[in-house]
Amino acid sequence: MELHIQEANMTKNADQSLQGNVVFRLEGYQFPYEISFFSKKGRDWDYSLHFTSESGDEEEFLKLDQRLTDDDDLFDALLDAALEQESEQ
Repeated sequence: MELHIQEANMTKNADQSLQGNVVFRLEGYQFPYEISFFSKKGRDWDYSLHFTSESGDEEEFLKLDQRLTDDDDLFDALLDAALEQESEQ
């Protein structure tokens, strides 16, 4: 799996919640995607997957979303990329 991080950020809010996003390309997928992360305490993470600049293939999108659910290494790599950019707000 070749993962290319194009952009990443994470912000810690005054209430200690964390929110961030990563724009990335993944080998074998035609389109770049953006994943948004949110956690109230920095332990349990909610995420949302998005197309970046334009809508793409819905089947590919659903395949990637399922892969994020099944592949902890991929999910953790994306989350780690965002956490490395953490800043206080």
